[in-house]
Amino acid sequence: MTSWSTSDIVGPDGEDWRVPVSELEARQARLADMLAEAQVPGALIQHPVDLYYYGGGRQDGSLFIPAKGAGGSVEAGGDGPVAFVRRSFKRAVWEAGGDDAPHLVEAFPRLSTFAETLRSMGVNGAPALQFGEAPGSFTARFASALSSLGECSDATSIIHRQREVKSDWEIEQMDIGASVQIRMFEAVQAVGGEGMSELDMVAAAEAVSRSEGFGGNVQMRRYPLQCDRGVIVAGRAGGIPSFFDSAVGGTGPHPLSGMGSGFTRVKKGDPVLVDLVHAHRGYMVDATRMFVSGQLDEVWQQRLDDMIVVKEEVVDVLDQGLPCSQAWEQGHALAVELGYSDHLMGAKPDQSRFLGHSIGLQLDESPVVAAGFDRPLPVGGTMAIEPKVVYAEGSVGSEDTWIRDEEGMRPITADGALPWLMEWES
Repeated sequence: MTSWSTSDIVGPDGEDWRVPVSELEARQARLADMLAEAQVPGALIQHPVDLYYYGGGRQDGSLFIPAKGAGGSVEAGGDGPVAFVRRSFKRAVWEAGGDDAPHLVEAFPRLSTFAETLRSMGVNGAPALQFGEAPGSFTARFASALSSLGECSDATSIIHRQREVKSDWEIEQMDIGASVQIRMFEAVQAVGGEGMSELDMVAAAEAVSRSEGFGGNVQMRRYPLQCDRGVIVAGRAGGIPSFFDSAVGGTGPHPLSGMGSGFTRVKKGDPVLVDLVHAHRGYMVDATRMFVSGQLDEVWQQRLDDMIVVKEEVVDVLDQGLPCSQAWEQGHALAVELGYSDHLMGAKPDQSRFLGHSIGLQLDESPVVAAGFDRPLPVGGTMAIEPKVVYAEGSVGSEDTWIRDEEGMRPITADGALPWLMEWES
């Protein structure tokens, strides 16, 4: 029987879609610096998204990254980062860069001997775990197994803070994703119209996304880690709340999948909110546009225009490098002044308390345009800004994904490339 070959794992037209080794090296080095600054001896990366971010793939295992100068680090005479892999070992080596991998890849030892394995590498302090993202029972087993090295602290906030700032390569992936996303909206425009179901329109958008390499999962931090990436809600379906902490809920097709698109059909004149996510090589972009069969009446049009004004207020605050909490305060105050206190980001009592969320490998990254985030969106930070209003008759709003670069805020997604409102002939 012939074993599989790494040459079988390719992107479109034979492209190599692995994370560049230079990216992995830079990320590991930056984390080592941040751990040293926090006086944490090292971190054991175990969450699948972060295994991809630091190690290049999401195989079953743990990636140990020592703090700069700490036991196990190159500076202290050790080997530096080491990935301990259960399966697939061969694929983990290849995804890390093969012979050019910036870390060692070894078979995972028995958990009962894991502390001794780390000690043999020069590690003399318990590595931090991802208590904030991994299941409690999972982290508890590792904390117990590593207890002879000391008490494991939590690396979650350090990792999240590092990932807030995107590299040029990461932004490039989001730019590519945005170009695909435009075609998803165009697919909805082509197939939609009076009588079309929400799910049929989502299917058209999904077909574009899937054909361009979307992996099938929207990664999230917040439990229960579930989100439909294509939320198309027509008319009154846009006024139905769900379990999901967002402005727009939707019916979903059935109670277990009780958010997003369902079997509601487009009616003439009703607002149709289309909120689409696409991920290119894991990096997500998020945007919303409005559709209507025929024409949108003046009341709904005014609501849309007002949400665009609120969006501009939020962008302006972030553009000045002011705190995200201030962007929330000013955006919220403007929406209240315009008469939307009972409908902004949901209808009472099911209102969400944010106007934008950072985005990258996960949909709900930090910081957030909300109270309590008393710091600016960092240079290199990417954020989906999405003021929306919800009524029993439907919902309306705007959304694009933005980056704050050295010159200020600029849109990654469609912004001027697609109109805020698109009409189907009735």
